[in-house]
Amino acid sequence: MSDPAFVDPTRAQFDAFKGLDRDHPIEMLNLVRFRDLANYPGDHALARDGLTGAEAYALYGKHTAAILTNVGGSILWSAQFETTLIGPSDEAWDAMFIARYPTVHAFLAMISDADYQRAVVHRQAGVATSRLIRTKPGTIGTSFG
Repeated sequence: MSDPAFVDPTRAQFDAFKGLDRDHPIEMLNLVRFRDLANYPGDHALARDGLTGAEAYALYGKHTAAILTNVGGSILWSAQFETTLIGPSDEAWDAMFIARYPTVHAFLAMISDADYQRAVVHRQAGVATSRLIRTKPGTIGTSFG
């Protein structure tokens, strides 16, 4: 894949995220591709342990699960990627899920939490590229659009 690594938001993306309404539930679509080998900072305790990207991301999940729950968040949906029917054929995902937060304030509280900030190094070490898409929940029905 020729795309640059999309692991963390740019300042402009984060500002746009924060600039939208913060007082309604949000659902965050996560599409994640792991590195073959985790890439920890050289001074990190796991830097020379040879963890895979998937193993590093699993540590991120383990260390942040309680924080997600504490802010009222949850995982609504997760799935295993099979193939792309419409879209770039070189985009394949190792993890796909939707996380729901009661408000943007809850999401911001999660990422501001000191324990979360210590754990995010595992995400950064394990992820080759990702997409994180903020959505406002819509109405469930029986037709497209």
